[in-house]
Amino acid sequence: MVLDSYSAEETLRIGQMLGEKVPAGTVVCLEGDLGVGKTVFVKGVARGLGVHDPVCSPTFTIVQEYRDGRIPLFHFDVYRIEDPEEMYEIGYEEYFFGDGVCLIEWAEQIAELIPPEAVHVRIEKDLDKGLTYRRITMDFGGES
Repeated sequence: MVLDSYSAEETLRIGQMLGEKVPAGTVVCLEGDLGVGKTVFVKGVARGLGVHDPVCSPTFTIVQEYRDGRIPLFHFDVYRIEDPEEMYEIGYEEYFFGDGVCLIEWAEQIAELIPPEAVHVRIEKDLDKGLTYRRITMDFGGES
């Protein structure tokens, strides 16, 4: 599935649509360059899950937990992970295979740990379509 976004608010709404439908136990890998809107997308998913707490990037803590929505949300930023073994130290398996929804920024850093059924969301800029334009491609286990 490919969607066009022409603003941060549209990116937020696309994330919200996913959050309204995503079931517990889902892992979502977010791919895209710095500043492309991955955290904005996560804020939308959080809104769709009914999370009321402010959502921020967990760059220095690796994972932020939000438990006030209809399903727990675990927001990972693994940009600073140098070795996937570091994920074992934070107990990633309980998150990935638990009852929440995991959103992982920079998931390619830990590719070997990602479940095969994970949803992949790629956010890309296309400056020919404007500074705020984003192409959002969602791959649901082989379907795009």
